[in-house]
Amino acid sequence: MENEYEKWIKKAEKDLDTAKYLINGEREEEGLFFLQQSAEKSLKAVYIKKFGKLLKTHDLVLLARKVNAPENIHAICKRLTLSYQYTRYPDVIKKNAEEEIKEFMKDTTEIIKWTKRNL
Repeated sequence: MENEYEKWIKKAEKDLDTAKYLINGEREEEGLFFLQQSAEKSLKAVYIKKFGKLLKTHDLVLLARKVNAPENIHAICKRLTLSYQYTRYPDVIKKNAEEEIKEFMKDTTEIIKWTKRNL
């Protein structure tokens, strides 16, 4: 039987795949949303593993803090918050969007790698 945290990391990986698909299909805003979701679900997997329950929040920085993630993961979470803002608020200025999207993809992948090492 699959543990709850395993379900969450699988969802995180699926969201990362969805993000890549959307971004490659030139649906960047939607792809960025799924990058943020992937990171969030990944961190929630660690939280569930550590504490045996779900923390209902969308705050990546809070999740990183609660699971005692290293400083580089905290920094990534701060950057990924921008990706979420890009998808929800049309007045957020997008500079060098293509480069940022590549960075957000790399950042999300790094969070998932860290998560898997800590499950």
